[in-house]
Amino acid sequence: MSGERRAAQAALAAAGLRPRKRWGQHFLCDAAVARRIVERARVGPESVVLEIGPGLGALTDELAARAGRLYLIEVDRGLAARLAARYATSPHVTVRTADVLAAPLAAVVPDSGVTVVANLPYNIATTVVFRLLEARDRFPRAVVMLQREVAARLTAAPGRSGWGVAAALIQSFADVELAFAVPRRAFLPPPRVESAVVEIRWRAEPRVAIEDEAAYRAVVRAAFGQRRKMLRNALAALAAARGLDARGLEAALARAGVAPTARAETLALDDFARLTRALHA
Repeated sequence: MSGERRAAQAALAAAGLRPRKRWGQHFLCDAAVARRIVERARVGPESVVLEIGPGLGALTDELAARAGRLYLIEVDRGLAARLAARYATSPHVTVRTADVLAAPLAAVVPDSGVTVVANLPYNIATTVVFRLLEARDRFPRAVVMLQREVAARLTAAPGRSGWGVAAALIQSFADVELAFAVPRRAFLPPPRVESAVVEIRWRAEPRVAIEDEAAYRAVVRAAFGQRRKMLRNALAALAAARGLDARGLEAALARAGVAPTARAETLALDDFARLTRALHA
């Protein structure tokens, strides 16, 4: 065990705490990785930062030393109390005890132009990214650590392995870049999987022409919902809800220039945009 992991273990023991499986806690305890993440986020004196799930504070120490304003949201009351005590003399650091999936983020962070930095628990990582999609006007950038498989899905290209709902919807509204991989030994306890850091930069306008965001999302989700099926079958229920029978759906696919025998994993973002307009004309 490395010195950093022993120190993290000792810190938990001193606080009477332990990693909680229910919250997917794997604490980052590699200072070099923490510095790389914060440097990737380009945090400086003018930066307002939200850290989700700070845990033992490996990222927090780096962020507190650089950011002009730092908000921490931690679901574990014991860890939140430890962080509050640790930064009690740092007025630019605010600790909130809350569940990021339930808390109104606008109330947690009243500022705008906020950069999100986080080592996200594997079990909620994709859900958190979609929450940030909804709040992208307030949080235009995020540098987050995820399970490497999830990072690969978010950065996948059309027609390639991993291309699915998450990639299509997130890339419709953001530029997503894989930054670097992180080994299991950087955590306490070590997870069973590898991790990776991704940078997400939400765009001012969608990458493709989207007139009705809710309709677009519904089409993408329906198309991938039965990904082994041809689109004329995968979209049948959605089309029926719009009052289209099989012939109407075939006509909509033709208007969109999409083959009814195609499968969702072969479609690019512009295909989904045209398909949405055709189905909701």
